[in-house]
Amino acid sequence: MLKNYIMIGMNNKFGKPSEDLKNIMESFESHMQKLYDFTKDAEVKKSIEVSQKLWVPTNKMLEATPTKENARNLQIKLEELLKAADKTTKLFAKLTGKQSGEIINISGRQRMLSQRIAGLYMMKSWGIDDPEFKNKMSASMKLFKDSLNKLIAYEKNTLETASLLGKERKNFMFFDVMADSDVFIPSLLFRKSMLILKDMNIATGLYAKIGVAQ
Repeated sequence: MLKNYIMIGMNNKFGKPSEDLKNIMESFESHMQKLYDFTKDAEVKKSIEVSQKLWVPTNKMLEATPTKENARNLQIKLEELLKAADKTTKLFAKLTGKQSGEIINISGRQRMLSQRIAGLYMMKSWGIDDPEFKNKMSASMKLFKDSLNKLIAYEKNTLETASLLGKERKNFMFFDVMADSDVFIPSLLFRKSMLILKDMNIATGLYAKIGVAQ
């Protein structure tokens, strides 16, 4: 959402960010409600309620005309929402009581991390100064790499999941290169992050099938 918001602010139409943002916002809200209706666990419901409350002001900010100042505040709001959503995901994974639950969680989180990293780079590309940029980026990059290594080492990987992880590692190399550069190409950042998102979305679905089969 942050990535698309900033692309709109920079008047960069690559990837149709206005359309993509609208779809993601609708999808996020819909999935949040579906998860709430699905679970019978009181702790999980309470965790989702936290996200629902955080979503209200965040949603309003996303609907407003993008500005650099609002982008700074939006990034903070989305970080709070991200932490709340991550807690909910971990609670769902814990309920499965299987190793596959953790793997599904890690794989799904890679999708989020790719977009978080892209969003942070977009902020830098738009000239938005964030004193915590390096710390946020370093932490996200490290978590992504560590998680990717865990997924690669998973003993139940199939040829298909292994292939997807190989593509993920290759596409992520671009972000590694960007870490040492002051020159950012928004359209390329957008494309690489979407490739990782697409591949890891497929991989997460495959891991879910592996978990069901156990």
